[in-house]
Amino acid sequence: MPDPGNLLDPKRPIVTLARDTSAPHYFPLHQHARAQLVYASAGVLTVVTTQGTWVVPPQQAVWVPAGIKHEVRSPGPVSMRSLYIHPAVTQGLPTYCCVVTITPLLRELILEAVSLLNDYRPDGEESRLMHVILDKLQALEPTPLHLPFPQDPRVKTVSDALVANPADDRDLEVWADSAGASSRTLARLFVKETGLTFGAWRQRLRLLAAISRLGAGQPVSTVSYETGYHSPSAFIAMFKRTLGMPPGRYFRSPPTPPADEG
Repeated sequence: MPDPGNLLDPKRPIVTLARDTSAPHYFPLHQHARAQLVYASAGVLTVVTTQGTWVVPPQQAVWVPAGIKHEVRSPGPVSMRSLYIHPAVTQGLPTYCCVVTITPLLRELILEAVSLLNDYRPDGEESRLMHVILDKLQALEPTPLHLPFPQDPRVKTVSDALVANPADDRDLEVWADSAGASSRTLARLFVKETGLTFGAWRQRLRLLAAISRLGAGQPVSTVSYETGYHSPSAFIAMFKRTLGMPPGRYFRSPPTPPADEG
């Protein structure tokens, strides 16, 4: 089947693809001529580029601009629903990768669009649905589910080790020897390379690692210790403070729609 992400027919502003997997899956590095909205109606997806990692539970999606090389991973079963948007209609949409919130209305529009064939008539009902989706995409709200990757080898030594073990509690004073830089230099480089302090970057890493593990079905008690929290209550408090609700509710509740959607 031809890759809909490379279909350049301008008369079809949006084309779609549905993929369901029953086990963990990996889509190797690739790119599309169209921008892509990567959405999981069930399960959790991780999108990786050279610039960072984006984790998407069912309430969110990742926006990937055209031409960006990326990998897609799922830690468990997933229902992946992708929209591919023609470059001619992406004006006003982000020019960078980001995680965005999917409202209940947009979710239903995506599921309806994916149920249609991609050879729809440009003047038909299906085309009108795609233009409604385009209007809704303009109101996408980014969320803090992005982990930027540092490139400096001294900072990368630290970040790679923490990605491998998010529970590692060592501070920058301890990391200084193995990284080949002073703790002050590492602190400065973390902000320069990622836009986050070391502490904020590590907390973001732990949050994304936790979402991935929870999405794969691991219990909160296990996830809390594997991501560096000394008790499930401390982990739940961090999760609720960052994302506005505890883990159990987060994975079963759709986000609150904006006021203009009722």
